[in-house]
Amino acid sequence: MKIVVKAKPNSFEEKVEKVDESNFIVSVKEPPVKGLANRAIIKALSDFFGIHPARIKIISGFTSRQKIIELK
Repeated sequence: MKIVVKAKPNSFEEKVEKVDESNFIVSVKEPPVKGLANRAIIKALSDFFGIHPARIKIISGFTSRQKIIELK
């Protein structure tokens, strides 16, 4: 399953908001430096969906706020 994520790094709280079936807004506390925010987004999504972080992969948007993520 592929989803579109709008990332919000440097947020005050970590949360995942479902916009519709395939669009999510993920807020994380980590800054977008050296992949810290991307790792935090994967962790937040793994908690939200209840799957292991190794089953989540960022397909595109590594340096963008708009990301396409694959859930296996």
